[in-house]
Amino acid sequence: GLRIDLLETEQGLFFVTGSASPTPAGERLLESLAVEVGKMPNAVVIEGHTDARPFRHAGAAGVYGNWELSTDRANAARRLLQKYGLNAKQVVAVRGYADQKLLDAREPESAKNRRISLVVKFGAE
Repeated sequence: GLRIDLLETEQGLFFVTGSASPTPAGERLLESLAVEVGKMPNAVVIEGHTDARPFRHAGAAGVYGNWELSTDRANAARRLLQKYGLNAKQVVAVRGYADQKLLDAREPESAKNRRISLVVKFGAE
């Protein structure tokens, strides 16, 4: 298949920093991807990833952290992709990995570890 990684910047290119709310630039990019991937018959997996920094808005109880953020961002990406042309039946999984699959393990707190990945599977399943 094909893996498309949308890497964040320190300033939050695709999502508002510390939030699952997409930025206007993030929404435009997901719209473009949805149009193209939606033309395909292939199944898609949407993954959310964070860096290894503790989530700064976790609150005293720590009830919201990188696991929740990565999953919420993957679901936000799914909603936008479906809004702009990805068929709901194409989505076979939405996963949040927190900091468990770092893109750059040598720099676990690097912004490039914060990303959304679209995995376009080989074939329809």
